[in-house]
Order: sequence, then C-alpha cells, then structure tokens
Amino acid sequence: MVTDARLEADRQFAELVEAIRAAGVELALYSGIKPELPAACLTKGVAEGKAFGADVVLGIGGGSCIDAAKAIAILLSYGEPLSSYYGEFKVPGPTLPVIAMPTSSGTGSEVTPVAVVADAERDLKVGIASPYLIPHTAICDPELTYSCPPELTAMSGADALVHAIEAFTTAKRTPTAETAHEHVFLGKNELSDLTALAAIEHIGASLERACTSPNDETARSRMMFGALLAGQAFGVAGTSVCHAAQYPIGAKTHTPHGLGVAAMLPFALAFNRSHAGADIVRVGCALGADVAGRGEDAAVEATIQHVERLLGVIGVPVSLAAMGLSEADLDWTAEHAMASARLIKNNPRPIDLEAMRYLIGAAHAGDRSNLNAFQSQTYAV
Repeated sequence: MVTDARLEADRQFAELVEAIRAAGVELALYSGIKPELPAACLTKGVAEGKAFGADVVLGIGGGSCIDAAKAIAILLSYGEPLSSYYGEFKVPGPTLPVIAMPTSSGTGSEVTPVAVVADAERDLKVGIASPYLIPHTAICDPELTYSCPPELTAMSGADALVHAIEAFTTAKRTPTAETAHEHVFLGKNELSDLTALAAIEHIGASLERACTSPNDETARSRMMFGALLAGQAFGVAGTSVCHAAQYPIGAKTHTPHGLGVAAMLPFALAFNRSHAGADIVRVGCALGADVAGRGEDAAVEATIQHVERLLGVIGVPVSLAAMGLSEADLDWTAEHAMASARLIKNNPRPIDLEAMRYLIGAAHAGDRSNLNAFQSQTYAV
C-alpha cells in the first residue's frame, strides 16, 4: 500500500488498513510519497515492495500517491532506472496490478495511462505514458475526499477541469492502422467527447461548492465523478499546451500542478480559438456560460470569461507573474514546454517555439487580447 504521511496519520486510514489485514491479506505500508512526486521518494518504496514480495500495489491518496503506485509497479516488474520509461511506449509489458483509491478529485490517474514524476536531475516533471499504466481497479468513493483541505480541493479540481477542456478541444487525428502504435493519446473521438463534456458539466457545477462546503455530499460526488470522467477522456484524447507549459512553470515556481495548468487555461483557449472555436462554445454550454444566441466569437469570449471567473473564485492567479515566474525565465520555460512532444502534438492549433514564447509571455503579463491574432513566421494560421 502506497500513500503519504498525512493520510497515514488519519484515523479512518488506520481502520482501513486493519480491515484489510482482518480479511486475511498480508500488507506492507509505504507512506513516504511527497507532493508533486519527486522521483527520489520512490526508491524506498521499491525496496520495501521487493522485500515484502508484493503481488499487488494499492495506491491511496492524491494523484502523486496513485502515480507513485504505478511507478513502483513498473520498477518492481522491470527494474530501474525509472528514466528508462520516460516518454511513450517505454514500459515493456504488463506490470504488477495496481489498485487506485483517490482521496482527491483531480488527476484522474485512477483511470489514465500516465504517471508523472519530478526528476531532480532534469529539474522538471516528466511523464511516463503507456497503456500498461492504466490501473487494474479504481475504487472511487466521494467520502474519501471529505477531509481534503480546501486549497487542495481547489487545485486538484482545477486540474480536472483542464483535463476535461483540453481533452475536448484537442486535435482530432484521422486513425490509421499505426495510430495506436504511434500515440498513447489517440486524439479526440465521439466517445472521448461525451465523457469530456459530461466531466465539464459535473465539475463546473460543483467545484466552487466543494471548496466552500467540503461536506456537501452532492458537490463531492459530482467532483469525483467529473474527475474520473475527465481522466477517461484525456486518457484517449490527450492533454495539450497547458500541461506542456506547466512542467517548466512548476519547476521554476514550485507551485502545485493544478495551479499551473489552470493559470494557463484562459490563455490557451484564446490562442486556440481560431482552430477550436466551435468546441470552445460547446465547453461554454456545458459550463453554463452565457453563450445562447451569440455568434461564435462572442460565445467563445463569454466562455473564456466564465472560466476566468470560476478559476478566480477558487484562487487561481490571473497571470504567471502573479504565480512567481520571473520574466528572465520565459525563454527557458517556452523551450522546455516544447520538449513535451507527446502533449504539443495534441494542440488544436499548430504551435512552434516562437508561438509558445508568445503564449507564455501573454500568460505572464496576464493579457490574452492579441493571442488569437498572433501569427508565427514558421507556420500559417
């Protein structure tokens, strides 16, 4: 069982551990997982899993704990180094079965083919993407989220909202016989669109309430269901530029993952509106934005403003400067964002380094007014 120190100290968690043991199941507990999942904290967990002779890895906690369970399962199955699995399709086969029990409504890791770790040598968060990482079983009980602190509820919920919106607005690929062998994220389709829109509707209706009234059963239930649906949607369609940019932003500002992707969202929507305008309007409909009877441009603007209002209510800064990103780091941030090729290729509007630098600069300044009009020198809008 893989978790963190905060959850290990919880009385109800102790009762859960004892219930498992009372059922006759031998269990070893590793509670050394840290926020944002530094790769170094996995080492002892792998050693304990080997010594115990684990047959199953159960991850319980937030996204870092579940991603840790996935990574530990890889290393118990195929050995180190962890870096040999970075990227797409690097996991050679099935791992030890993973059971995922989320205690926050955010990453959707309980149903996704992805684990993300913070690599100290690279000074960045990096992803491992493989169909073999989808957990064997996901146990999603909203009651497990009742004790989730308001700030964590907000940031994890913002992450789930970005997952759903990016999944719905991402690029659509024409499938070929090679698609599933070339892309872990296959691109949006009718089924991923259905789950993404349902996720947006559930999250949009419950995120603010879950933050302000943590014991609201309906809000907590809708948030957990929305986060799960968002995970299922982006597990197929992928995420894009918000997540690509967050990895270097998070490395420089040492801020939560959900904060970074959410801070980027209004700017990404503004940048992508020329290529995903109709989809953004449907996002607005699902969120309950004032889009009825408006032309596409006005409806897109109303959607972005609705997103900005919701993110502001839960505490997301209006700019990357307000998050603490230095202007001197903008070029570095753009360059490292472009390194996430598995995400960049999903963006509905083609994006190169010049465009990424412009997008990051606009987000840093908190000014999205000219993003749609930007034209790169290396590709036509």
